[in-house]
Amino acid sequence: METTNVQSQDVSSHHYSFAANLLLNENKSAYETKARLVEQGLSSDIAGLIVENVEIQIQEAKHEKARKDMVYGALWFCGGTILTIADIGFIFWGAILFGGIQFFKGLINANS
Repeated sequence: METTNVQSQDVSSHHYSFAANLLLNENKSAYETKARLVEQGLSSDIAGLIVENVEIQIQEAKHEKARKDMVYGALWFCGGTILTIADIGFIFWGAILFGGIQFFKGLINANS
């Protein structure tokens, strides 16, 4: 009984990995990915559920990366600005510029 459970988890993991590969690496649409999963013997409902779950996971990962870009960009920008204003003899324009670009990159990605 335990072997069957492990095998079903492996099969499920295989289908999720296959769907993620098609969506991310091969740039297939959700419709094409669902069709390929149906070709592998899954029902249309199960294939649709897998594609939907993978798309949700991809979207969550993109939003998390965008949020991190915003946080780290703000830290670089603020750190560079504070050190420049502290007048220790250097202008930290690189940190300010890098931080600003990274922050706005994250902001744009979070809103798309």
